[in-house]
Amino acid sequence: MHLFLPYTSNRTIFSSQKNRAILFLIMMLGATTVFSQQQKKLDIVFIGNSITHGAGLANPTTDAPPVHASNYLKKQFSDVQFSNQGVSGFTTVDFLPSTNTAFQKVEQAAATYANDKDATLVFSMILGTNDSAIEGPNGSPVSPASYEENVKAIIDHLLKDFPKCKIVLHRPIWYSPNTYNGSKYLQEGLDRLQSYFPVLDKIVKEYTSTHPEQVFAGDKDAFNYFRKNYKTLFKYEKGNAGTFFLHPNEKGAEKLGMFWGKAIAKNLH
Repeated sequence: MHLFLPYTSNRTIFSSQKNRAILFLIMMLGATTVFSQQQKKLDIVFIGNSITHGAGLANPTTDAPPVHASNYLKKQFSDVQFSNQGVSGFTTVDFLPSTNTAFQKVEQAAATYANDKDATLVFSMILGTNDSAIEGPNGSPVSPASYEENVKAIIDHLLKDFPKCKIVLHRPIWYSPNTYNGSKYLQEGLDRLQSYFPVLDKIVKEYTSTHPEQVFAGDKDAFNYFRKNYKTLFKYEKGNAGTFFLHPNEKGAEKLGMFWGKAIAKNLH
């Protein structure tokens, strides 16, 4: 009497073992990535304007986008400290190192983390909204060429003074084409704002060659997200051309902070 067993070729057994080995390797690599992130500490200086500052929010100290970005990152890394250097109405012109005003405060904020040798110093920058205005903010309207020059001047000085730092450049978010408060933006400003996007991409590409793993493209998705959901994410503000949408409300600030946090985490793998 012969006992017949289901046929299993050596190739099938080998393939099964190989698949298990590959799956195990993938799982280990994923666990290693998560572990390395959880062990990393971040010190972040947020550079921006009124949106970064949290203008119009009930309590910017607890509700501004940098707070929510940091809260998100605290779930990804072992420790996160941050400084909100957003200043209402400011442009890239105001943050130029040569002005020795806003930039000086940015450097002072970063210097407070100088002794934190175990942490990665990160500059999270989102400027351009005020640059794009037709009139009002300092230096506006700022052409794409001048915007590029200004952003590079800021980056170069940061890299010079903090050689090991990381810089993340986020795209500015959408505002309504009738935005006109103390400053005039309108459709012309909104168009100019979007002309800065390829400039930011160009800058990141250039620094990828000259300073690898130091200057990154940040969030690119919030612009369209806020454009599509402006009724629930912005404050309703009265202006010279009717009700306009420029500053995020509490819900919008939280959403924006999440966009920034995810972009920062993605780049600091």
